[in-house]
Amino acid sequence: MTQAHARSGATDTPFALDAPRRDRLVITVDELIVRAPVREIFTVAAAVEEWPAHLAHYRHVRFLERRSDGGGIVDMSANRPFGVVGWPTWWRSQMAVNTATPWIRFHHIGGVTTGMDVEWSFTPVEGGTLTRIVHTWNGPDWPLIASFAAREVIAPVFVHGIASRTLAGLAVVAERQAQRVGGH
Repeated sequence: MTQAHARSGATDTPFALDAPRRDRLVITVDELIVRAPVREIFTVAAAVEEWPAHLAHYRHVRFLERRSDGGGIVDMSANRPFGVVGWPTWWRSQMAVNTATPWIRFHHIGGVTTGMDVEWSFTPVEGGTLTRIVHTWNGPDWPLIASFAAREVIAPVFVHGIASRTLAGLAVVAERQAQRVGGH
């Protein structure tokens, strides 16, 4: 472990998180072509602690533990807007970051969405980067109403409602930064 990692509390062992499984009850996909290079949107998305500074619906993002890849255990909280009222949500995740591929993965370990797997992927396309967020999940551990709650409320209203806003907001940040770098 480097001296900097020791000071920051980072460990050298990133979480080994697999891609989200496609055999889950709920699969939610949000995607957008971001008019910025892969490296720009990836860097903005991986800097999760900065999300509340860029996104009005995020209340906080805090690392409880850091890993050498830039991931760790992270607490996140966002409001799901309903008109002028925001419904507060929170979750805790293991986070892994791969700069080579690149991707960012989360495995939810706390909150209503415990067990959810998430992957941000970044694919170069003409004019920018196809940025895709995939959430997969079998729903909460609630007797009788779990699948209904997951399919009809949690995934479409909360997961998609927050993820689509997050992706759109971070796209604006990455595009703005890419324009500055490109001199436009």
